[in-house]
Amino acid sequence: MNGRRLVTIGHGYSAGFLTRRLVREGWTVTGTTRKSAADVAAAGAEPLVWPGEDDRLRADLARADAILLSVPPGADGDPVLRALGDAIAASPAGWIGYLSTTGVYGDRAGGWVDEGSDLVPTTERGRQRVAAEAGWRALATARGLPLHIFRLAGIYGPGSGPFEKIRKGTARRIVKPGQVFSRIHAEDIAQVLAASIARPHPGVVYNVCDDDPAPPQDVIAHAARLIGVPVPPAQDYDTAEMTPMARSFYAESKRVRNDRIKDELGVRLLHPDYRAGLAAILAAEAPA
Repeated sequence: MNGRRLVTIGHGYSAGFLTRRLVREGWTVTGTTRKSAADVAAAGAEPLVWPGEDDRLRADLARADAILLSVPPGADGDPVLRALGDAIAASPAGWIGYLSTTGVYGDRAGGWVDEGSDLVPTTERGRQRVAAEAGWRALATARGLPLHIFRLAGIYGPGSGPFEKIRKGTARRIVKPGQVFSRIHAEDIAQVLAASIARPHPGVVYNVCDDDPAPPQDVIAHAARLIGVPVPPAQDYDTAEMTPMARSFYAESKRVRNDRIKDELGVRLLHPDYRAGLAAILAAEAPA
């Protein structure tokens, strides 16, 4: 792998974990950002402002070995596909990964989905992701691109877990009967992506989640017990005051299967459930 180059378009939280992993293996990583070049550099990537440094980005794409696409679509479609689809199609990259969401499956009333399940999103964000996936698939088919789609469950990890809100007393334990979510620790996202880069399978879709879909209130309660503070009181979903964005996260309930990342990529999850993941976050926060 030494001497290889990854270009990440939309170098956010999850991409930072992959960057750190690949840089240790000798890769060079370029990561685009709209504003936070320091965060990109801190992960070990070369920051590039996009939109802005378009010529430099196109030059990097023209010598990329792998490309990671993690910019979310909007109401007017996928901005990367629209602005850079031609440059990506012309790249020599042997692996292209698109980060999508398990939201494309919609609400299953707590039932199970896998990569072959119908895409029936029930939120606008989910519908936008379905359209974006279709756009990238169409380009891949037309130009023979090595596209891989990763449908991510709810992401958490160091600096992006429940502990800070619990310590501040702002965490809420909203209870909606029957509600379950699947989750994934950011380190496991990086592990899955790295395994796919090492073993490309163009055209494949992977669900990226842990082994234990769980009610959100259980996660908050467990996190509170880990740090020895009172468990926040339960609040009924129907009467709880929430922003439309917060309430939309409860619009879908499903359990997501992850057999493919294990069977095809040989992934053994570092954090197979939220209990292991939260314990690891807490251990990382402890003074050396």
